[in-house]
Amino acid sequence: MKILLASSEVHPYSKTGGLADMVGALAKTLARLGHQVGLVTPLYGGIRERFPALKRVPLPLDLPLGRRRARGDVWSLEPETGFTIYFVEQRDFYQRSGLYQENGADYGDNAERFIFFSKAIAHLALNLPAQPDVVHLHDWQTGFAALFLHEQQRRAGQGSARRICMTVHNLAYQGVFPRDQYALTNLAWEYFTPNGVEFYGQMNCMKAGLTWADVITTVSPGYAREITTEEFGCGLDGLLRQREGSIFGISNGVDYDEWNTTQNPYLKHSFSATHLEGKRLNKLDLQKHLGLPVEARIPVFASIGRLVEQKGMDILLGALEEMLSVDLQFLLLGSGDPAFERAFRELARRFPAQVAVHIGFDQGLAHQIEAGSDFFLMPSRFEPCGLNQMYSLRYGTIPVVRATGGLEDSVIDVQADAERANGIKFGDYSARALAKAIRKALVLYAEPELLHRFRLNAMARNFSWDRTAAEYLKVYRRAVHEAGAIQSSNNPTPTLVEA
Repeated sequence: MKILLASSEVHPYSKTGGLADMVGALAKTLARLGHQVGLVTPLYGGIRERFPALKRVPLPLDLPLGRRRARGDVWSLEPETGFTIYFVEQRDFYQRSGLYQENGADYGDNAERFIFFSKAIAHLALNLPAQPDVVHLHDWQTGFAALFLHEQQRRAGQGSARRICMTVHNLAYQGVFPRDQYALTNLAWEYFTPNGVEFYGQMNCMKAGLTWADVITTVSPGYAREITTEEFGCGLDGLLRQREGSIFGISNGVDYDEWNTTQNPYLKHSFSATHLEGKRLNKLDLQKHLGLPVEARIPVFASIGRLVEQKGMDILLGALEEMLSVDLQFLLLGSGDPAFERAFRELARRFPAQVAVHIGFDQGLAHQIEAGSDFFLMPSRFEPCGLNQMYSLRYGTIPVVRATGGLEDSVIDVQADAERANGIKFGDYSARALAKAIRKALVLYAEPELLHRFRLNAMARNFSWDRTAAEYLKVYRRAVHEAGAIQSSNNPTPTLVEA
C-alpha cells in the first residue's frame, strides 16, 4: 500500500510532544512492514543543518494564499528503505525559534502558516510520482488538507482516487481562527457553514479534517468513546456522534528501539525483568544527580510532561502539599504554564530534601527519571493516549494514573485484575483522590514481593508499533474499500477559487 502521512512535527526532526513520536514511529514501522511510505512536514529551522543529506524535489510550491501567492520548495530525505520524508520549505513561515509559539504566545500568523502547509500536503498528494492510496492527516495543522483534496479531486473527477484518514491526538486543540482568516483558503464561502468549517462564527481547522476525512482515528479506544460526549467533545461532540461509525480508537505504540532498558545510551546501568539490580543503581545515580538524599529505601515519585491543567497539575500540587509530610521524594521534568512552573519551583524551595524540579526538557534526563523512579504520576483531567505511562511500564516504574482515555486502556489496577495488575488508578479529579492513590503506592512499596510482581507485570506489557501499525492498516483498507462514506447530501461542493 502507498501511504502519505502529514504532521506538523516528526521526531527526530522536530518535536514539542507525543505527536512527533507517534508519527515518526508509525511511518518507520509501516515502511518496515513493506509499504511505500511518505511523510510531509515543515522544514523548521535547524533541520537542514542537522540533516545535510536533504535533496530538492522538483515540485516547487506556488500556492494561492488569500490575495497573494506563497512560494516554497520541497526537500526529501530517505531515512529507511521505503520511507521518504518530504520537508516543506517556506522560510517566512517555518524558519523561527518555535514551532507554534514563542515566549508562551502563539504566532499571530498560525492560520496562514498551516493553511499553506495543508495546501502543500494536498499539492504533494496529487502530484508525487507515487500517488498515495491513503493520505493520513494528524491534528488540526493538517485538517484543511482533507477539504483541499476533496475539492481538487472532485473537480478532476477523482472523488474516490485516494482516501483520507484523520487522527485526533488532542481534541482540545482545534486551530480555531477568526472568520476573516477563511479567505486564506481561497475556497468559496459555501464551505463556511455549520455543516462545514464554521464553528460559532469562526473557522475551525480540526473540523475541516473531521468533516471531510473518510475515517477518523484517535490515539486510544477510550478517547474514541470520550470525544463523542459533551464533556470531552470540546464543542464537536455533535459532529463526532454523526461520524461515530467511522471513528476508530487505536492505542499508540512505543518505539522500543529508543525506550529500552538494556541498550540505552542515557542509562549508566542496564536492567531487565530478570535482572532488576540496575534499576536500583539508576535510582541512586538519579538522586545524586538531582541533589536529593541518596537513599534506596525512600520511594521516588516522578512526573514528566507539559505543566498545564489538562495534565492534572493543579491536583498534583494539592496532593503533594499533603503527601510531602511523609518520607518520599518527588521529581518533575517539564514546562508549560508559567504559574505552574513558579508553583513547582516554590515547592522545591520549601522541600529541598524531597523535591527536585527541572523546568524545560532533557531527553536523557527523561530516560533517567523513568528508569530511576519507583512510581510515575499522571493525574490527567483527560488523556487521549499518553506515552509516559507506557514508558514507565517498560522501565518497571509503576504508573499512578487517573482512569481516563488512554490511561484507562493501558494500566491495569489490582481491583480489575489482581494477577495482572501493573499500576494504580483513581477516578475523581481531585487532589484528595490523587493523595489517596499515592498512599496506596506507599503501601505497595512497603510490600517488596508485591511490588516486584507489579514490576514484572509492567515490564511484560507490549505496546509494540507492529501491533499498532497493523490496526492502522485495517483502517486504511476500510477507507480504500468503502466508497465515499464521509460526504453527506448536506455538504456543498463549491469550487476552489484563486484570488
